[in-house]
Amino acid sequence: MLTAADVERVVDPDELVEALAGVFARLSAGEASMPQRIAVEVPERGGVVLLMGAHLQGRPSLTAKLVSLFPHNPKGGPPTHQAAIVVFDPATGTPTALMDGTSVTELRTAAGSRLATRLLARPEANVLAILGTGVQGRAHARALGRERQWAEVRIAGRDAAAAARLADRLREELALPVAAAESMTAALAGADVVCATTAATEPVVRRASLAPGIHVNSVGYTTGGREVDAETVRDALVVVESRAAAMAESNDIRWAIRDGVAAEDPVHAELGEIVAGTRSGRTGPEQITLYKSLGVAAEDDAAAALALASAEREGVGAVVEL
Repeated sequence: MLTAADVERVVDPDELVEALAGVFARLSAGEASMPQRIAVEVPERGGVVLLMGAHLQGRPSLTAKLVSLFPHNPKGGPPTHQAAIVVFDPATGTPTALMDGTSVTELRTAAGSRLATRLLARPEANVLAILGTGVQGRAHARALGRERQWAEVRIAGRDAAAAARLADRLREELALPVAAAESMTAALAGADVVCATTAATEPVVRRASLAPGIHVNSVGYTTGGREVDAETVRDALVVVESRAAAMAESNDIRWAIRDGVAAEDPVHAELGEIVAGTRSGRTGPEQITLYKSLGVAAEDDAAAALALASAEREGVGAVVEL
């Protein structure tokens, strides 16, 4: 059994990015068993529990994750996102680990955005904007802070005080020039890369605020809203983890199509296709690129397997009999 602290201790962020690159390539090559996630709704609480699982051929892991999304949890109460992951031995079906899934989700989501930034952002990009002051905002600043030396990092959220606190914390932690922006619009102005990590129901990434050549990572997800407006989907080179998942579940993409703003199939490529070189990425310095992440089970499998292998090597975690 691995707690959140155990997971954070044993997962190397740089190794995780490399592991995800390989998994994305194999996912796009059709080498994964990864059914669409199932949602169990709790309408009286406005919540949902999602069931996700994946196995990649030849890998020594098979994972299943249960993740709850309860956006109306009171501030200071239980987190809005919570999860647990079970890892099985694919040779025998024996459960081999139970671990905190919230920390796994945090780490692998930010690592995916880091990989997308590496593949899609302009080489000279040096102004980073983080929209959102929660767990994923912090995780993305940490992950992207390891990817390149930013000249400026801007933090913005609905709560100006929270943005200021996070900026102060990250400035000391990352040794980078981090500052709170007055608003999300101000954070976007002239930014080269933006990480949108909100629970917004109305778009916070709007085409009118985006500079030419910007790369957008959007990881926010709510069942009843979207984080990116239709005009951005229309004008950007759109990359996703899984076409099937994006077309089935991404309100950002589906609603842009529904409203007649974006093309019927606005997805240019899966991230794994760009990793493998079977599809192109950015084609010019003025092009806007958008990585719309939903989070797929193959990412959890990669991160959980890495956590388990590291924990076994280092003797971290508790051993229990089920």
